[in-house]
Amino acid sequence: MIVRLATRQDLPGFLALASQVEHWFGPMVDDPGFTGAVEKNIRRSTALVAQEPGPDLLGALLFGGTAPVHKVHWLVVSESARGRGVGRALLSEATRRFGDGPGTVEVVTFGPDHPGAVTSGARAFYERLGFTPAEPAAPGPEGGSRQVYRRTLPT
Repeated sequence: MIVRLATRQDLPGFLALASQVEHWFGPMVDDPGFTGAVEKNIRRSTALVAQEPGPDLLGALLFGGTAPVHKVHWLVVSESARGRGVGRALLSEATRRFGDGPGTVEVVTFGPDHPGAVTSGARAFYERLGFTPAEPAAPGPEGGSRQVYRRTLPT
């Protein structure tokens, strides 16, 4: 598996990944706002993809924020690649490239009562990587609860 900066040619792969998680995050594939956000991150070189030989993406990440607060805006791993270290590799590369310490990395994920919290494994994933639950966040587009997770970056 390689993790690399995304290019314009990866947009269909982002949309394919988005289609796998719309039941948790609401419509994205046909949302010009989502496509625009992916394109903007690609232009800024703050979009990463994970891939093995072949056309399909294993996962993708959009990163942003301004030091000292960095943000994971979107991280999705394909259903077929979950549990293989793809999310960890994407987050590790994002932190290496963009996460100058001291500071923090924040991500908004499912609240504890959201049905996707357990099914997706997102909360456990972030906790395994050293993130801790913080304050509640605004509900997602589907109405489910959300929560900020935060990890301190070393200096």
